[in-house]
Amino acid sequence: MHTANITSLFESLGVWSRGDQRAPHKPLLVLLALARWQQGRRDPIRFAQVDAELTTLLKEFGPSRQSFHSEYPFWRLQNDGVWVVTSEQPMKPRASNNDVLKSELIAHHAKGEFAADVQAALVADPTLVPKLAALLLERHFPESLHPDILEVVGLSLSMAGPKARDSKFRQRILTAYEYRCAVCGFDVRLGSVSIALDAAHIRWHQAGGPAEESNGLALCVIHHKTFDLGAFTVAPGGTILVSDQANGSEGFEATLLRNHTRTIRPPQRPEWKPAPEYLEWHGREVFKGSPRHVPSPSE
Repeated sequence: MHTANITSLFESLGVWSRGDQRAPHKPLLVLLALARWQQGRRDPIRFAQVDAELTTLLKEFGPSRQSFHSEYPFWRLQNDGVWVVTSEQPMKPRASNNDVLKSELIAHHAKGEFAADVQAALVADPTLVPKLAALLLERHFPESLHPDILEVVGLSLSMAGPKARDSKFRQRILTAYEYRCAVCGFDVRLGSVSIALDAAHIRWHQAGGPAEESNGLALCVIHHKTFDLGAFTVAPGGTILVSDQANGSEGFEATLLRNHTRTIRPPQRPEWKPAPEYLEWHGREVFKGSPRHVPSPSE
């Protein structure tokens, strides 16, 4: 199969969706498999080996959920024509659908690997691994998380081409917030150039978030990263809420805890304020845990 056709398959992965909920299960599994391939580990991946690793990735880079099902992407990725699962014995499907239970995948030593056409393309074009990885990262995760995901899975993008920047969105957001972080007011410049200040999407563009002022915040690089990781969120109305799962000592106090229950700095115009629907999405799909407790005066 031609490289362009292989790329198209990965570009159109059938990612589960329900309304605006995120489900990055398949992209994270593919990134893990691409990392193994890049490292020269071409043997099929046993589900029992990848289960814990994929679950950790889902907890760290996926939305907060009560349970995490690594068996779903491992099995369902076959439907996209890029993955094959084999087992020592036939596995029983669930009563409600064609999925198999995690216990079946483990008991029958299920293994997964890229389909033959995909493997042939990866062998023929060594640049395809970083290209596919860059594609998946761009489509499913904000840019601030890309280095962390790559480091965790052990993948390099050294052969990937440059990625286009949304310079107009950045300019509009920084102008709206007068080149100051909406959380801490950071506004350092080198000469006349603003540094370490980003235009952050509230609802990620990978999840259908528009490139408009009401879906953006000017954030310093620290608050951008912690916002995209879910260490804090902003409630409709502008109140900053820090997660009860976030912790630390001096750095935590200085960057996050002192801002808990404060309000963000508003943009120049009322119509540029963050839209409640985008803030609600971030609180539901990105924010980890629950807001920290605020002691009453009597406590």
